[in-house]
Amino acid sequence: MLKKVFTWGGIAFLIFFIAYQPNSAADVFKSLGSSILDVAQGFGDFFTDLVA
Repeated sequence: MLKKVFTWGGIAFLIFFIAYQPNSAADVFKSLGSSILDVAQGFGDFFTDLVA
């Protein structure tokens, strides 16, 4: 029950944030995307160095 409340609350917050602060929301998502790509690049470099 509590998990469902937090899930729907998080979704509602995201919708509110995107609707009322679209520029800030875009910046946040760009930052998250960049961070995910950096992590993926790090894993790729690690396994490349491990095999080579």
